[in-house]
Amino acid sequence: MDEAMVKAICAVQQEGGQAALASIIATRGSTPRKAGAKMLVYRDGRVFGTIGGGCAEAEVRLQALTALDENRSFTYKVSMSGDTAANEGMACGGIMEVLIQVV
Repeated sequence: MDEAMVKAICAVQQEGGQAALASIIATRGSTPRKAGAKMLVYRDGRVFGTIGGGCAEAEVRLQALTALDENRSFTYKVSMSGDTAANEGMACGGIMEVLIQVV
């Protein structure tokens, strides 16, 4: 994890707040980012970092907000293939597995 992300997580904790850390843990096929990419999602919807942008990142952001609301961590699979992906303009065609952790 890079230093800027560690500082962002520490700042949330020092302020007594919560955020959700979304980390790509596995990929198959073509994806915009690979395992290890991280994005911190704040309660107000702001993000720090990226896991690839576009519709896939927006989907994970919404899941991270759900994790915060439910105060639970989980894994989430993002499929960027098939008709849905094509209709959304995704050119990657792969699958990302994302760990969403409440911090």
